[in-house]
Amino acid sequence: MLPINYESWHHMPDSNKNQALANIKERFALEVSDDYIKKALGKRWRDNKSTLKKQYFKKDISLEEKLRNVPPGMLRYQWEDAVRFWNSKKGEDRERVGTSSRQKQKFTHTAGSRSFASVAEAEEVKSGQKVGRLQLFEITHRKKDGSPMTSEAGEIMEKLKEKKAEYEAIASSDSSANLENIDNRIITEVWVLKGTVGFDFKDLVLPRPNILDPAPSNTCLPEVKLKLKFRG
Repeated sequence: MLPINYESWHHMPDSNKNQALANIKERFALEVSDDYIKKALGKRWRDNKSTLKKQYFKKDISLEEKLRNVPPGMLRYQWEDAVRFWNSKKGEDRERVGTSSRQKQKFTHTAGSRSFASVAEAEEVKSGQKVGRLQLFEITHRKKDGSPMTSEAGEIMEKLKEKKAEYEAIASSDSSANLENIDNRIITEVWVLKGTVGFDFKDLVLPRPNILDPAPSNTCLPEVKLKLKFRG
């Protein structure tokens, strides 16, 4: 496990990153760059650190109690270093900045810590149908009651719906029309016309398989070939 007692992924020593990289490459034969793997490691490290903080760093108890509340399997000194940082003015200031940034996002989504790829996969298993980028935007930007997460997301949904109706009418008389290309064109047109920031449709491109999931996988998707190394 990568140590959590560093302020950020950038502060993590290269020796730790390289060791984690070597461990992954020992288990898997990957056709992706080392930089890609390290970026994936960084995201997983940040997500794990955030989860541990939410579960074990209780704000309504004393510093001494926080220091004693060590997560299972965590080295005490690493936890204590992390707790002291979170409890410091610098740590509290950083948390406030992060909270403020999230509140300003115009396109908050319902996926939580899950990737859009895992959301799409779950929906495809449930419905038995392929999930496109437009549908995935709807799924991840609506509340449980079906209403849009934000007014901005609602506006985008309406424009996407209007454009889709236009293109489907054209496609109905053109058997050569490619529906996936139509989705991409709609996204491009609507996003350029909207001219807003806060959400990037590139996030809805179903990404590479998650090479850092603990369960071994033989998954092979475009752009990445992932094979488990078997030891004789």
